[in-house]
Amino acid sequence: MTEETENNNRPVWDADAEYPGLCKILEEAMDTVMDPELGLSMMQLGLIRDVSYISGEDGEDEVLITMILTTPFCPYGPALIQQVEQTAEQALMRMVTVELGDELWEPTMMQEGLGEWGLY
Repeated sequence: MTEETENNNRPVWDADAEYPGLCKILEEAMDTVMDPELGLSMMQLGLIRDVSYISGEDGEDEVLITMILTTPFCPYGPALIQQVEQTAEQALMRMVTVELGDELWEPTMMQEGLGEWGLY
């Protein structure tokens, strides 16, 4: 993962440079995965921290998504991880692995403008 983009708080994913079209599809798909407590999407909350494409053993590209949760012991964590994986696989039509990153979530990771509405 590299620096954040200038027009929003989403980090620049490793896969952005080589696969911008697929990253756009993934971004749109992740906008449909909602945090059930907060009512905001994974993209709005800034929980999808990195996306990488790797060569699978069978020669097919696989996707590795690094995400974080809003709290380390989020009760919805396992369900969110599963939903991110399933939604990404359907959108990208390839194998997806989701791993939890080390970062702690903070409100500055949210898409620009959401904090101004008092959401965080």
